[in-house]
Amino acid sequence: MKQGDEASASLGPIACITVTAPNLAEVEAAYTGYLDHRVAGSGVVDTALAELWQAPAMAGSRYLLLSPVAGDECVFRFIEAGVNSNYPPFSTFGWNAAEIMVENVDELALGLADSPFEILGEPQNLSFTDDIRAMQILGPGKELLYLTEFKKQIPGLDTPIARGPVDRVFIVILGGPSMTSLQTFYSNTFAVPGADPVESRVKGMSAAFGNSSEHKYPIAALPLAGQTLIEVDEMPTQARARPGSDGCLPGGISIVSFVARNSNTRDALSVDRDEAPYRNFEQVSCLRGSAGELIEILHA
Repeated sequence: MKQGDEASASLGPIACITVTAPNLAEVEAAYTGYLDHRVAGSGVVDTALAELWQAPAMAGSRYLLLSPVAGDECVFRFIEAGVNSNYPPFSTFGWNAAEIMVENVDELALGLADSPFEILGEPQNLSFTDDIRAMQILGPGKELLYLTEFKKQIPGLDTPIARGPVDRVFIVILGGPSMTSLQTFYSNTFAVPGADPVESRVKGMSAAFGNSSEHKYPIAALPLAGQTLIEVDEMPTQARARPGSDGCLPGGISIVSFVARNSNTRDALSVDRDEAPYRNFEQVSCLRGSAGELIEILHA
């Protein structure tokens, strides 16, 4: 990826990560107590949104919005629903993880040791650079989170600087059967520039498929506007489509919402809401990507 490529993408920044979870009170306690987040809103999913998401059974479900204390550009939206017991994290196609910028991952890890979050991977430098250090945790809705510290800015990689102990989601991780098909979809649909794959450890995927923690997979970072990215991971042949119940959102990270410019509004829903992620947007639409992932578009 070349510096400036993100400016040509019509997609970005990332605005919302939607997760289903069985107990919103537990989610609130975990994120406000251990991940420096605050409550940004709450409510009930209305019928129009549920149908837009192709998940009519979610209508009437309670939701909770959480944002980092450092800023509210990107929020988590947790929707109360039973966790799908058939969803082992990082074993299926779709949105597999969200990556959060943090100031000091080792210090954060100490505070998470006795928390509701399950630590899947202790802090470690990335396999392709010592300038990025990350850990992996699993949250109350089986959402997989990367907590990532940049020791210094990486040339050619436009990323935000952490403004507090825990800042916003700046990368979402998407898994699919083919690197080519993943990149082609976002290039053709949103003019997202392609990126050369690198071989990297993906500990969550290795744990799901019983591979060595040092096993490497083809991944690529697709640049979006607003200092955000989509990491696309080519998954092993054993990976499958994410299971779900009819009319419900899939388990784990169900939807990722993006701001988009010059996008097709033909099937868009008109919105008038004074809360994230819809504040300042008049239209929203939803589509599926090549790996079956749900993409919510906030039309700028």
